[in-house]
Amino acid sequence: MDVHDPPLTIQKFRTSNIVRCGTSGVRGDPLQLYLSQFGYLSPKYRNPTSGNLLDQDTWEKAIMEFQSFAGLNVTGELDGETMQLMSLPRCGVKDKVGFGSDTRSKRYALQGSRWKVKDLTYRISKYPKRLERPAVDKEIAKAFAVWSEYTDLRFTPKRTGAVHIDIRFEENEHGDGDPFDGPGGTLAHAYFPVYGGDAHFDDAEQWTIDKSRGTNLFQVAAHEFGHSLGLSHSDVRSALMAPFYRGYDPVFRLDSDDVQGIQTLYGPKTRTGGGGGNGVSPGTPTRTPRPKTPVELDSELCASPKIDAVFNTADGSTYAFKGDKYYKLTENAVAEGYPKKIAEGWPGLPGNIDAAFTYKNGKTYFFQGTKYWRYQGRQVDGDYPKEISEGFTGVPDHLDAAMVWGGNGKIYFYKGSKFWRFDPLKRPPVKSTYPKPISNWEGVPNSIDAALQYTNGYTYFFKDDKYYRFNDRTFTVDQSDPPFPRPTAHWWYGCKNTPSTFNTLGNVRLQKSDEHPDDITNLILDAAMQVGFTKSRAEPGAMFATGIQTNSVQM
Repeated sequence: MDVHDPPLTIQKFRTSNIVRCGTSGVRGDPLQLYLSQFGYLSPKYRNPTSGNLLDQDTWEKAIMEFQSFAGLNVTGELDGETMQLMSLPRCGVKDKVGFGSDTRSKRYALQGSRWKVKDLTYRISKYPKRLERPAVDKEIAKAFAVWSEYTDLRFTPKRTGAVHIDIRFEENEHGDGDPFDGPGGTLAHAYFPVYGGDAHFDDAEQWTIDKSRGTNLFQVAAHEFGHSLGLSHSDVRSALMAPFYRGYDPVFRLDSDDVQGIQTLYGPKTRTGGGGGNGVSPGTPTRTPRPKTPVELDSELCASPKIDAVFNTADGSTYAFKGDKYYKLTENAVAEGYPKKIAEGWPGLPGNIDAAFTYKNGKTYFFQGTKYWRYQGRQVDGDYPKEISEGFTGVPDHLDAAMVWGGNGKIYFYKGSKFWRFDPLKRPPVKSTYPKPISNWEGVPNSIDAALQYTNGYTYFFKDDKYYRFNDRTFTVDQSDPPFPRPTAHWWYGCKNTPSTFNTLGNVRLQKSDEHPDDITNLILDAAMQVGFTKSRAEPGAMFATGIQTNSVQM
């Protein structure tokens, strides 16, 4: 799979216990040291003069894992893009921190510890020299509110007494054995909950507020507090917890990947007050029946809801393709001004697309017949189309659907009664045990039209005029009232005068299966136990489905 992408500019680092951001010093063989320092090679290879011989397979695997984490083209070779990324400032702790990170079982990463209470206190015990205290208080509170907006966490500042999280602005050596290095380099570091949760910022930096110059205090603080709450780095580029600092963002918004991570540790927001918001998390949308003022939709879509493909883009938008048209989907309807022509939205892309997905590098892949196209945003990304057999070895032509599954971050392709799992890190990328029967996905029918991991964390499958919501925790189609499958026209398109349920018509009989893909369910549940996060049966999809539990019916 030819996935490649230029890196972002600055990145965040950590040591074994602390997370820090800045540049890394390199001695000896810089590449071998780099890969060892950040967890891609065993520590025994950190000193090239130690006599430990590094075989070619181990070396290539280390490079491939780094490339995969960074969203680069996974080649196993030190190409120009890989060397460029390694030469940039980045984060001094290993990239693989927390359970499941060896196999990248999920996009966000959990360090393995969390606070046992949700009412947390903090104190700024030492302020920066170049900013006014009231302004700093406001930015720090705003950074904590990033996380309380989506959870029941509540953060209260204290002037005296013991606190959960102590915040200090320091220079050079400051008593924790991890000295700061002046302007540039290391920006800040934060302890995980098991180590106390404190956050330290380098006071030699030019901290700024709402300005493009200098280092934005709010964004760095929000990232560091994510570590203070138990989150490690994510390999999703747009996530706040990604290891790359993007600079000042005047329209900052927490990524859905960050929301899934923090809600996995602390659950979704259920209470109001004391942390911002009204009890509804805007970043974890649910789907409700038809808007109050539904827009006039294209009659073809409401009369014939069957679609060719559905996918999310890197900016979080959701699009459905049908014939030579495409529709932008909101949380409960089709956006105004649609449909539009696919050829106008994605120049060079034909209609009648078979399948589509956006990978973690932010690039979108479209499939039709024997060929595929790769787009960066709305522009074709190179010399396309190419043969599916060249870029996706082991994947069949004439697909029904494709998606990147949140359960393990790998790509799944569907055709007829079978599915294939594609892992660009492996050689070959499709194991010899594939294809496997779609019946392994309990309750999902054969010959689906489209598949999607939606922004609320649920997995959805579409066939004809129906859709199925899949529970990644129980690995079955969700049990709900009204039951699944449900009419797509009513719940996704906001079509007027359409039923909200099929009653018993069109339901697929759940077939028991003894096999789950790679037994990922057991891995997920084991991981949930390690962080002490439990959910009741009334909250489906606890690990990856972060829809809000409200009085309204969820899509």
